[in-house]
Amino acid sequence: MADKENLFSGSQMATNGVVSNVSGSSFQDPGVTTAALNTNESMATVYEAASPAVVKIENYTSVVPTSSRNGLRAGQMGRQQQQQSSELALAGTGSGFLFKKDGYILTNEHVIADAQQVKVTVQGYDEPLIAKVVGTSPEQDLAVLKVESPDGSDFPALTLGHSDDTSIGDWVVAIGNPYGLDHTLTMGVLSAKERPITITDEEGEHNFEHLLQTDASINPGNSGGPLLNEKGEVIGINTAVNSEAQGIGFAIPTTTIMNVLDDLMTTNSL
Repeated sequence: MADKENLFSGSQMATNGVVSNVSGSSFQDPGVTTAALNTNESMATVYEAASPAVVKIENYTSVVPTSSRNGLRAGQMGRQQQQQSSELALAGTGSGFLFKKDGYILTNEHVIADAQQVKVTVQGYDEPLIAKVVGTSPEQDLAVLKVESPDGSDFPALTLGHSDDTSIGDWVVAIGNPYGLDHTLTMGVLSAKERPITITDEEGEHNFEHLLQTDASINPGNSGGPLLNEKGEVIGINTAVNSEAQGIGFAIPTTTIMNVLDDLMTTNSL
């Protein structure tokens, strides 16, 4: 399975018709810039420039999951666990992206929740890198990780754009690892803005506001990956879908990310 658990088959409806449970900062490293996303050539250019900064994240734990449950998150496994193991086992995978050249990564908190070890696969490196969890915000479903370059070189990095500057109907693309198929590109439009949704899991209800809605395909494993505008700038982090619909996905906007990013860089948890 590409995620800790396939939570896209839920049947319980929550507030605003969303099935229970998902998939201002100064950090602006030079990132990807392209022409308008109106031709196959320009789409290929966005992918070619942005893809190296998109990473696969693996969550390892000594607890082996023995049960599953239905829901919506694109990267979270149920924490109902019964069997213990003395060795670390792969609990699930998700996506993320480098936003600073010295190895800082943004992803969803639910992708790395309860991990005893986090490994990050970066394009161009033969082996996964061990990541340090710098800061997490379960309330915002955000996490910052840090990896070190084995050879001391800079990592590729994406620029955080301004989601407030987007308009409904703008072209957007998502890059991630759906069902373990790494560096998959999906394309769509920005379908709506300022969406509130309610996610329900074993810990209770979680309310999210100001989300971007897109019809770009988002599947288990896409959690934590970037939603990019036509310039190749990150405007959101893919985090949820409506499992009873087609083409209704949600991303945390960069306006939300930037409001907490400085704290995430200096605080273990918020």
